[in-house]
Amino acid sequence: MRNHLESTGNWLFQRRSYLPIIFFAFIIISLRDFPNGKDSLGQLWDVFCLTISLLGLAIRILTIGYVPDGTSGRNTKGQKACVLNTTGMYSLLRHPLYLGNFFICLGVSMFAHVWWLVIIMVLSYWLYYERIIFAEEEFLRRKFGQEFTGWAKKTRIFLPKFSSWKKPARPFSVRMVLKREYSTVFLIILLFFVMVEAASLFTNGSPKWDPMWLILLAISSAQYLLFRTLKKHTMLLRNPG
Repeated sequence: MRNHLESTGNWLFQRRSYLPIIFFAFIIISLRDFPNGKDSLGQLWDVFCLTISLLGLAIRILTIGYVPDGTSGRNTKGQKACVLNTTGMYSLLRHPLYLGNFFICLGVSMFAHVWWLVIIMVLSYWLYYERIIFAEEEFLRRKFGQEFTGWAKKTRIFLPKFSSWKKPARPFSVRMVLKREYSTVFLIILLFFVMVEAASLFTNGSPKWDPMWLILLAISSAQYLLFRTLKKHTMLLRNPG
């Protein structure tokens, strides 16, 4: 059973970047029943949903900014970790990046004004990441042994325990955040832009082309292209040492 769970978790781990797109397709379909002619309260709800997703981004930034290179990465070929992160966000919970992802997905799923969609998202997220977490922790247990076991015993998997906070072992790295999270910023804005335009298309028969979302999309697209270019073709985003 452990081998099966680990194998399934590794399979999902390697595809975790694009499998969630399937759920996003359900969100787009649910927008067919999107409320027509939203009032100011409805617009506030949209902003609230975006804020929830940005909270997830903030959690990811607070995590990524303090980790050493070679850990907490976006690798898809397999598990890797040069050291075991146990300070900063990792002193509060064992998987802070997945908590950040949860809030990003939660904000996106709430946008559709469909209560059952949020419930499906939460259940699907748990079933999906439960196996990925199992595979990751099996890898860490084999590689770090007692160090991992001791940390895991006192650190929750997903719910933060704020009394366990330990100051990060490294200084905050803006370069690390820019290097790894430029695509997350772009993805969040793109998802909300697509949902806004899809909702308008379903309810009004034509795209909305909201100036605010167009500006946000343009800014996020520009920063995506900029930092992707810097990452691929320069050394500017590499931490000294």
